[in-house]
Amino acid sequence: MRRKDRKVEDKKTIISILDTCKTASIAMIDQNTPYVLPLSYGYEQKDDSFILYFHCAKEGRKIDILKSNNKVSFTIFHEGEAELSEIPCNSGYYYSSIVGDGVAEFVENTADKRHALNKIFIQQFGKDITFSDAQANSVCIFKIIVKNYTGKQKVKIIH
Repeated sequence: MRRKDRKVEDKKTIISILDTCKTASIAMIDQNTPYVLPLSYGYEQKDDSFILYFHCAKEGRKIDILKSNNKVSFTIFHEGEAELSEIPCNSGYYYSSIVGDGVAEFVENTADKRHALNKIFIQQFGKDITFSDAQANSVCIFKIIVKNYTGKQKVKIIH
């Protein structure tokens, strides 16, 4: 990381970023072509890392890609307010982000799918919902087992 002054290593800050964001952009490789798309997510902490959960239709391009190559990268970020400088090149945004990589795995067990949907719903709406087996089995669920991640942020300093 070039800007070491913006690196986030504190677990509480990482969790705060995960808690405040709603969308993760997932990067995959479709043969030799990059493919990135934003998806709603849920997460849970596992030891020193995280598992990210996603739901989608049972078929489609991303499913085909993940079945052929389950290595992924992701970005989760919160874009804050603009910082306008008198010197235009010094302008920018306050932000918080997590960038990482891992492996995607499909969740097949109905109870595990219900658990994942609950995590997604908590993340998106702040409500703890119990999903039925029929609801869980009507969608595809996959998770990213995060292998590496880095937090970064530029915070506004109030004087």
